[in-house]
Amino acid sequence: MTLYTLKPRFQAVLHPAVRALYRLGVTANQVTVAACAGSVVLGAVLALAATGERLECFLLLPIWLLLRMALNAIDGMLAREFAQSSTLGAYLNELCDVVSDAALYLPFGLLGESCLALAILAVFLANVAEMTSVLALASSGIRRNDGPLGKSDRALVFGVLGLFVGSGVAPDPWLAWVLALIAILLLLTIARRMRYGIAGTGNQQRQTTATRE
Repeated sequence: MTLYTLKPRFQAVLHPAVRALYRLGVTANQVTVAACAGSVVLGAVLALAATGERLECFLLLPIWLLLRMALNAIDGMLAREFAQSSTLGAYLNELCDVVSDAALYLPFGLLGESCLALAILAVFLANVAEMTSVLALASSGIRRNDGPLGKSDRALVFGVLGLFVGSGVAPDPWLAWVLALIAILLLLTIARRMRYGIAGTGNQQRQTTATRE
């Protein structure tokens, strides 16, 4: 069970906005790039805030993560419902997510002496988890979004961390422990996605063989 299972309900709420954007001529790729650009800008702001001890700026993170989640849903809905799917869009969707996650989550590494390596590790493992999803899609035709720490779950966790830090909760020493826990949960996520992805490939191959026979 992850937040990804709530996606259909979230999309239903966004339908009026999607139709309005389509009438305005906004494309799925434009939404994808805009979400990535906003994440990079906010990531730079958070990095400067972390080094300049303006930690109240981290209150912007949960707000932006919610908006980014909406934008990510909107670009997919525009692509599917208004025939805007493309190979370029598929590349942008994957690459922009990786860049956005790195930009938004790495600033937490600047909040404590022991946090930098753990933040880098968490971002690295998050990227591996998403790569595992893409490999599952390529091999079995089904994208794996298994938890316990999928993309939406990570956004929720880091949004709460941003809320704590921005509200004045001193990040040492608890932040390092939370980042370590995030890394462990990401390892479990990668393992589950590999397991189910491989199983799905095997099932697809058996079905193909049975059809041929």
